[in-house]
Amino acid sequence: MRLDDLTGYFRGFKGAVVAFSGGVDSSVVAAAAFMALGEKSVAVTVASEFLPDSEVRQAAYVAGVIGIRHEVLSLSVLGDEKISSNPPDRCYHCKKGDFSAILEIAKERGFDVFDGTNADDARTRRPGLKALSEMGIKSPLKELGIGKEEVREIARGLRLPNSERPSSPCLASRFPYGMRITDGDLERVGQAEEFLRSLGFSEFRVRHHGNLARIELPAGEMPLIMAPGHREKVVAKLLSLGYNYVSLDLKGFRSGSMDEVLPS
Repeated sequence: MRLDDLTGYFRGFKGAVVAFSGGVDSSVVAAAAFMALGEKSVAVTVASEFLPDSEVRQAAYVAGVIGIRHEVLSLSVLGDEKISSNPPDRCYHCKKGDFSAILEIAKERGFDVFDGTNADDARTRRPGLKALSEMGIKSPLKELGIGKEEVREIARGLRLPNSERPSSPCLASRFPYGMRITDGDLERVGQAEEFLRSLGFSEFRVRHHGNLARIELPAGEMPLIMAPGHREKVVAKLLSLGYNYVSLDLKGFRSGSMDEVLPS
């Protein structure tokens, strides 16, 4: 059983600090760490400008269900020009900052640091993985060859409340590379996505292109947003947030769409 493999992995360590977003991957890692190490495990959520308050609350809730101690580390990232200027390797610099702070917490306790990178993540463009490798962060799911579907199976077995929750990368992923990321624009994107979520949409992105908002939805949910009343509500809300144009991307939802303009 893969959960046994995962808990067995942790028993070789004195203690664990799990970088904890509250998503299903880090939740499974945190649950296994807690099962193996008990009080010698802690889940740490980095609360930066890129993580909506709702996600911090979700992380706290899931940690409570797991039973693991949860700590929130407040960290400002927009002061770093290598991050706020939004170059293609932004994620590398962001992970360096986040995990440097997490490593300090782990050092005080004499624990190792773990994250929720799974075996499928290595197949996509993820500059942040390079930073994790350089810093010696351990990724048990990836090391054990556990991919996303197996992660969800483990989460279902553990009855975690987020076992079916879609992935939700940080808000910086909504901005085209080269467009400066600001507090105000992050707030705008966050509010736009919270509104879509309140209408019942679950897997989507609001991509920020200055005064234009580009909504990505699965093809099967496009008729819903065009239904009488819904389209008008969405347009009115996003215009009220400061957008001049609201578009629906006919290619549909796909993770990492901002990478499509980069050289292959």
